[in-house]
Amino acid sequence: MSRSASVGANEVSHSLALTLRMIKWEHTIFALPFAVLSLLVASDGRPGWAVLFWVLVAMIGARSTAMAFNRLVDANFDGRNPRTADREIPSGKLARGPVIAFTVATALLLVLASWRLNPLCLTLSPVALAVVYFYSWTKRFTALSQLFLGLGLGIAPVGAWLASTGSFGVFPLLLGGAVLCWVAGFDTLYACQDIDFDREAGLHSLPAWLGSDRARWVSRGLHLSAVGLWIAAGRFAPSLGGLYFVAVGLVAGLLTYEQWLVRGGDLRRIDRAFFEVNSWVGVVLLAVSTADLYLF
Repeated sequence: MSRSASVGANEVSHSLALTLRMIKWEHTIFALPFAVLSLLVASDGRPGWAVLFWVLVAMIGARSTAMAFNRLVDANFDGRNPRTADREIPSGKLARGPVIAFTVATALLLVLASWRLNPLCLTLSPVALAVVYFYSWTKRFTALSQLFLGLGLGIAPVGAWLASTGSFGVFPLLLGGAVLCWVAGFDTLYACQDIDFDREAGLHSLPAWLGSDRARWVSRGLHLSAVGLWIAAGRFAPSLGGLYFVAVGLVAGLLTYEQWLVRGGDLRRIDRAFFEVNSWVGVVLLAVSTADLYLF
């Protein structure tokens, strides 16, 4: 390999590493377990390996392109917000060009995975992209932006169900609704950090509209709704038994702990509440439900 080619490869590798760090690739764990759970229930615990593989590829593509797009369109606001000014694009660590290329490539990855799954998934893949991209613009005109973020993640179990069955079902819709409420609830807490900036910049969020105290009550209501929808979803999954509802109880405990961490509007533990606690929600539900499917 020539020296110039080696330098070029190193630059591409460095840009990719920065992009993956920027989009917090590891947070794919938020929605991925629910897609896998939906796929397992749809297939009675026997998904084809090819279907499982392409569902995982679709999830990675959808989440990656959505986050990269968000960082692109929000770069100017991020640069003005002291909390986010050090992010890769506004700080100048990463140029827009590689991020645009990554956004397009991961969108095409979602389309490719959808094509490999079935015609309905392929037909709906532009809709999925529109939903996950649209969230990034909502904070400019509606205080319900947290709900649109929830919708972007909530379509994951619906998509996985479609990949397996080629049709819609009650279970994935209820599971997706639960994910919507759960994500909107924890993002409402996270957005409390930016109330002053959002109001000054003309951005919209539930905390900026309602204030911190009322927004935290809305967050609690959303999390309570999520638990109710998870319970309701279990009623439409004959392959799931009592352990699934035990899992829902454990998840309810995690969400209670999350709300306790930010009690009284104390946001010093918001990173633990947002990143650590929420990363366990889907994992716990999937792990216990998988045991329910295969062991009992």
